[in-house]
Amino acid sequence: MLTKAVAGLLAAAAVIGPCQKTTTGIADGVVDGTWGGENAGLIADDTSAHVHIGCTYGRIHQAIVPDAQGRFDVPGEQNITAHPVDLGILHPARFSGRITPDGRMTLTVALTDTAVTLGPVQLAYGKEPRMQQCPICRTGASDLTN
Repeated sequence: MLTKAVAGLLAAAAVIGPCQKTTTGIADGVVDGTWGGENAGLIADDTSAHVHIGCTYGRIHQAIVPDAQGRFDVPGEQNITAHPVDLGILHPARFSGRITPDGRMTLTVALTDTAVTLGPVQLAYGKEPRMQQCPICRTGASDLTN
């Protein structure tokens, strides 16, 4: 009887496949989930990401796919005049950094039309961002790409 139960579980696992998410914040090679740090946060899914550093916010309109060493560099846009009154000015930017096997990320945002650079900031997978006096968007990344 036990052998049939074990065989059933193995068959179900073969059909369902391996677990997609890990403790590193990378699912199927793509950065996923909530990453938090001191006055910084990132919410990502398999199509986009939303970033907060201080009282700014940014959008990445594609998946973040790190290389074999955990490095990434993707285009997006960053609003550096979001608080206290959002002027709605989105600057082209590069979002770059590195993810370590233990689920930690170093993130830097460099505006490409000015000399402004935000970070580097340190984020941890699965941690709630600690934004101090600045607000943070709490919805998923794909809700913020319009």
